[in-house]
Amino acid sequence: MELIHQFSSGLFIIQSVIFLALLFLLGKFAWKPILKSINDRETSIVDALNQAKLARKEMETLKEDNERIIREAKIERDAILKEAREIKDRIVGEAKDAAKSEGDKLIEAAKQTIQAEKNAAMADIKTQIGVLSVNIAESILKQKLDNSEAQNELVQNYLNKSNLN
Repeated sequence: MELIHQFSSGLFIIQSVIFLALLFLLGKFAWKPILKSINDRETSIVDALNQAKLARKEMETLKEDNERIIREAKIERDAILKEAREIKDRIVGEAKDAAKSEGDKLIEAAKQTIQAEKNAAMADIKTQIGVLSVNIAESILKQKLDNSEAQNELVQNYLNKSNLN
């Protein structure tokens, strides 16, 4: 069986009316919401891209700020360390000067003490020599004054007894 299709103008008109009605209904109820949702989606995508660009710029700004802050902190740290070194050097220098001055004072005091003790020892030695001389003279006078050999022997003997070393 062969189906031959013949053109039917009534069928064509009905189909055309249905097609136009369908286009009208789709345009009124479906296309507007579909197009609106597509436009809304496109707008939200553009907004998200803009926000991402802003966030990227903000991150770059924050990164630059962080790097600047780190540079400033390093410069400040170096300045503080330099100042601390200078203070340390000054304190050490002052301590050395004070120690040298104190050492010089102690050395001078020791020299004066040594000189005083030396003078006292010399005075004591002079006193002992004076006493010794008087004792020798007394002994010589007691012995025979005309015998010089006996006088020399007496002086030598007396010196050996006294231990002047």
